[in-house]
Amino acid sequence: MDTKELYREILNDHNINPAHKVPMEGATLELKGVNPSCGDNIVLYLKTQDGIITDGSYTGSGCAISQASVDMMLDLLIGKSIEDGLKLYEIFTGMIHGTSTPEQIEELDEAASLADISHMPSRVKCAELGWRTFHEMVTSPSDTSSLQKGASLKHDNCPL
Repeated sequence: MDTKELYREILNDHNINPAHKVPMEGATLELKGVNPSCGDNIVLYLKTQDGIITDGSYTGSGCAISQASVDMMLDLLIGKSIEDGLKLYEIFTGMIHGTSTPEQIEELDEAASLADISHMPSRVKCAELGWRTFHEMVTSPSDTSSLQKGASLKHDNCPL
């Protein structure tokens, strides 16, 4: 099996059998993320305690890339500090935009399978949706009622 086929398999597995796609009661943080022109949308839920992400989940719909990416992201974030999560956000964003090193990308585990998305500009926002939502969630005020505004960016030409 070649690398691209393995990456497709990882993506498909996270899309078809997501580990974290369930609503969450009692989330500490909750934020809706949307790509309005594409239709991808999620609600990201996190439980945090003392700066540690103790649990996470999401609901939503969209293309396989957007849904699999947020599922892979949660695999990485649960059990980590918010600070470490923000470092992973920077690495993921750098990977998509071609600025992360191979050593950094290794830290992304299965999420590194999305590296080739950088060659598909119309799909970049799909892959970034969960990560952008996480970033906005943890860098915004902790009052979750103010976090309902969404983490939206314009997203052209995204087929579902």
